[in-house]
Amino acid sequence: MYSSFSKLPLTGVKVVDFGQYIAGPAVAMLLGDLGATIVHVDPVDGPMWDSPANAILNRNKVIVNLDLKSEQGLQDALALIAEADIVIENFRPGKLAALGIDFTALREARPELITLSVPGFASNDAERRDLRAFESVVAASSGVFTDMGLNRVLMGINPSFSPLPLASAYAAQIAASATVLALQSRQTTGLGDHIEVPLAAAVMEGLCYNSIKVDNMPERYLTQREVEIERRRTEGLPMNVSYEELQELLDPFFRAYMCKDGRMFYVVCPSHKFHARRCLEVLGILDDLIVEGLTEEEDTYKPWSEWSSPVSLGVYPMPKDWADIIAERMKEVFMTRTSHEWKKMFGRAGIPGAPQRWLQEWIHDEYAETSGLMIDVFDEEYGEMTQPGPVVWMEESGEEALKPTPRRWVEIPEALKILRKHRTELPDVDEDAPEGWLSGVRVLDLCNVIAGPHSAGYLARFGAEVIKLDPSTPLYDSWNTVIYGMSQGRGKKSVLADMKSRHGRQVFEDLVKSVDVIIWNAPDSQIKRMGLDAENLHKLNPDAIFCKLDCFSGVRRGARTDYIGYDDLVQATTGIMLRFGGAMDRPEEHAHVGTIDVMCGFGGALSVAAALYQKHRFGRIGRGRTSLNANSGLLQVPFAFDFKGRGLFDEPSGPDSNGWDDLSRFYSTASGQHIFLSTYERDLPRFRNVEGLEDLPDIAVDQRASYLAQAFQSQIASEWVSRLRAADIGVAICENLDALRAEHARIADGTPGTDRGSYAFSIYPDHPSGHQVTQLDPYAVRPTRTKVFALSPTEKFGASTQSVVKGLGYADQAIEAMLKSGGINNSWSAQYLPS
Repeated sequence: MYSSFSKLPLTGVKVVDFGQYIAGPAVAMLLGDLGATIVHVDPVDGPMWDSPANAILNRNKVIVNLDLKSEQGLQDALALIAEADIVIENFRPGKLAALGIDFTALREARPELITLSVPGFASNDAERRDLRAFESVVAASSGVFTDMGLNRVLMGINPSFSPLPLASAYAAQIAASATVLALQSRQTTGLGDHIEVPLAAAVMEGLCYNSIKVDNMPERYLTQREVEIERRRTEGLPMNVSYEELQELLDPFFRAYMCKDGRMFYVVCPSHKFHARRCLEVLGILDDLIVEGLTEEEDTYKPWSEWSSPVSLGVYPMPKDWADIIAERMKEVFMTRTSHEWKKMFGRAGIPGAPQRWLQEWIHDEYAETSGLMIDVFDEEYGEMTQPGPVVWMEESGEEALKPTPRRWVEIPEALKILRKHRTELPDVDEDAPEGWLSGVRVLDLCNVIAGPHSAGYLARFGAEVIKLDPSTPLYDSWNTVIYGMSQGRGKKSVLADMKSRHGRQVFEDLVKSVDVIIWNAPDSQIKRMGLDAENLHKLNPDAIFCKLDCFSGVRRGARTDYIGYDDLVQATTGIMLRFGGAMDRPEEHAHVGTIDVMCGFGGALSVAAALYQKHRFGRIGRGRTSLNANSGLLQVPFAFDFKGRGLFDEPSGPDSNGWDDLSRFYSTASGQHIFLSTYERDLPRFRNVEGLEDLPDIAVDQRASYLAQAFQSQIASEWVSRLRAADIGVAICENLDALRAEHARIADGTPGTDRGSYAFSIYPDHPSGHQVTQLDPYAVRPTRTKVFALSPTEKFGASTQSVVKGLGYADQAIEAMLKSGGINNSWSAQYLPS
């Protein structure tokens, strides 16, 4: 527990955490790292999930053991809740209420209370709400394991297992940000809220870039892998591409290369105006390639048919002929130096690239330790334990966040005493409270690619006015800006300005003066250059909150703090790629676009929410921080730790992995469909009630997999799912995203989809792009009191330039002059999606 003199933003906030497994406890952990006082409630015989990860998830918490089915246990729980500001649970819908802890009744008695439920499936999903929704059941049901990236499709590995708890990690980050947004709203309205964040909806939001469908996508955006998949499907050919063959279908600026020290180095610089050029310069092969005919198109936002050449540096994907030529040269050069040398050369030159490392190496990496991305905590059970550092922090209190207290077991009287040390101070209830938690809040989004823009875009669904400011001339190609923008640009106003010009700089500064929140994903040097460091921002707008996202940073500065990078490079740095690929010579990107990127966006939103609460509660203007690297610790929390006596780092890895063990893995059925069975040893008696599996408990452990594999071949998938669920055994058919989208899509109707169960998509026949677009709804957060707004489709870049600038007080004549000078711009291209 942090002291009452703490500068952490959630100091004094009291939380009772009934969560089990990962999602619920992780929400409370995120709040605890930001200073909240937390009492965690476990069953009498200990947590439902026995894992060393509990030492991480329960840091900064005191733990009480209660039997909620007993009268005394229930009374003790209600006594704790009576002292709380926030109550968290992640059971099946209705389970806690059936035990006597009814959130609706509690909030009627105390309208200021904030309650959070994080079930596996939505409470308004009649088909799935009562299922035993373990992590892998939610993942299988949500299409996580099927068609898992272009690589696995081409290699014929389908379904494909990943041990990353995507659903729980996403739900935790989304739920934590929503809870603190409700908390900051309560500080002005006096009213709390009940919030539901289903794991299924949360992981779908993480997959929003994977599940979007753009009809008649122009050919220029199709990668070699997509073309090959379509060719094989058209010609009826099998998906049997080898790993080695697959590498030759990858873009040369988006793949791994073997280095002199036998380690692979991952390069990610395919779509920035300067990154690919810098890469070839550092490798020393740019001039030779130019002599051979490699070109750079000045304006890549023109239709492809109008280019002077079909290839251009800084554009993704690259045509195969040039891709092959460049890749061969790069292979040769990378073998001349070690991965460590290339890491420094790329980092210092501002080129995104990183060597492949195993998780065990990352945990003990010198930079991880010095930056605070990995910290040491003395745990009562495991002793000195290396754990992931804080995922989200404030610049002014980050050092304090690096010193969490270890979990501690107490009795009820001490737990109550700890909670009663803090007094909740609230304003009178505002009967005219705004519709959304952020109604009236104005946000300036200076971000690019995914994590940063997604952070700002998420705030729009709660009523914030979001203005996205981009350069007059784009730095990224349209694959990166326009296609990604269809997901993270919804509900925003787009403004284009040249911040290096006099007029553009003035518009930028006027915008800074007009907003409440500024979000940017940029290195500190660039932030200072633009005058958004703490000192200079105070001069422009002393009340503005500034929040920063980046790739590699932790609380403390280190050698790699200012290195630029993307999701893929953190996957390489922290061992995710090597686990997924299985070996150093075959790293494989964890296929989902949002593996870390989108989650980091929700982390950015949590930092905004914490900063707003701190401003309302204490009058302090803070600077929120998070990074892709910091979020990787949450994403790998089941195995991202070390201590004396720890077992092997042997979590499932590689393309041949089909699950955790014989009771938690894929099985094929008579219909050819795969199911994912997800259960535990303690559940074996349940199988006696499943027709066709009655003998399983008597089978020796080493024979179970064979028994189950043969048994499951006797019936179709739906029959097995029906039988197993009737016995309350966790199981799901492995769904795919295309099928989920087709089943759960409707014509956009102006609602956010929160009333439509665990899955909800909207179809936009008249999308501003000119294409029909089907995409996921902004629906994971379901408040009871406040409103979630349906977001308008992403407008064309620059569409709001003139109206926003006019709103700053500029006359029409001045705006026309600025447009003519290039200080501002109202378009990057004639077409929304350049063809």
